[in-house]
Amino acid sequence: MKPHNSATLRVPTVLPPSREGLWWGLLGVTAFSFTLPFTRLAVAGGMAPLFVGSGRAVVAALLAAAALALTRQRLPRGTQWARLALVGGGVVAGFPLLTSFALATAPASHGAVVTALLPAATAVMAVLRTHERPPRRFWVMAAVGAAAAVGFAALQGAGLAGLHPSDLLLFAAVIAGAVGYAEGGILTRELGAWQTISWALVLASPVMAGLTLFSLAGRAPAGGPGEWAAFAYLGVVSMFLGFFAWYRGLGIGPMAQVSQVQLAQPVLTICWAALLLHEQLTWATVLGGLAVILCAGVAVRTRGRKAPPSSA
Repeated sequence: MKPHNSATLRVPTVLPPSREGLWWGLLGVTAFSFTLPFTRLAVAGGMAPLFVGSGRAVVAALLAAAALALTRQRLPRGTQWARLALVGGGVVAGFPLLTSFALATAPASHGAVVTALLPAATAVMAVLRTHERPPRRFWVMAAVGAAAAVGFAALQGAGLAGLHPSDLLLFAAVIAGAVGYAEGGILTRELGAWQTISWALVLASPVMAGLTLFSLAGRAPAGGPGEWAAFAYLGVVSMFLGFFAWYRGLGIGPMAQVSQVQLAQPVLTICWAALLLHEQLTWATVLGGLAVILCAGVAVRTRGRKAPPSSA
């Protein structure tokens, strides 16, 4: 009896970390879901895309530097600096700048295509960088979920009718974001969740500050209270606080599965776009959103196979 009883006690010790990672990931996704509508609001309101994409990183870097100094965090070591540079290039510089320029001409609903592709791309990067080996069913549901999310987002705007310069920028943003998410999720296990994004912001701050000054040399940023409030959210939440939850979720993992929670982001993004930017919300949006959430739910419940245990 005792051996059998001890065997049954192993299950609760495995499930809570996985569920905790999913909840943290969902919190981060909710914070990120406002990013595209607020970026579109700021850019359409008269702010230069370069200022929006780089200036928000400068705001976040100031907060990150203060947090690191006040808590006296230990400096990263050795190759961690190079990996932080990869994170910074992906999520501090690449994704914000590329999406800011893309949303200068594309609506926020069309930009939701980006967030629909990110989970699948992040899962691929995670598998390439870690020893996670999801079963075939995971990949099938991830592909179906990504296809459903892309189709759902495409119905809301120009969609996939043709490739435009903004589409190329969005696809490049997907790759940049996936690399930054995957590498950041791994570094979280070594440096901590908020420490990872903070060091990446500080490391990239000289470049982002230079781009911000360059954008200000051309013209002063325009915009009313709404545009500046959107810019403040992008700097404080999208570039800083949201990563606290997102990287913590990826760090708890399994990373390839937690990344699929992001399939719900296009649903939230288009809802916020309808409320804030008055983009059309139809029954197709509601039904498509339900399909995306269903696929994401099946994917995250598909547990990945762990590496074979050693003889010890």
